[in-house]
Amino acid sequence: MMKMNIKKLLITFVGIFVLTLIVSVITTYLYSLIAHGAGVIDWETSFRFAIIFGIMLTWMKGRESKEK
Repeated sequence: MMKMNIKKLLITFVGIFVLTLIVSVITTYLYSLIAHGAGVIDWETSFRFAIIFGIMLTWMKGRESKEK
């Protein structure tokens, strides 16, 4: 069994966090622009999604590597 070490978990979390944050920022900006006519970024929602997906997907990746 190959365990995923802390450094790999941290790198995975940061990568997922950054990617999710960028996608959420773009999505909330475009939604605000199209629906309300004002291009405003919803930072609270973007960070919330980035943290949640970062934790969940990192946890799933760690469990996947434990099974192998």
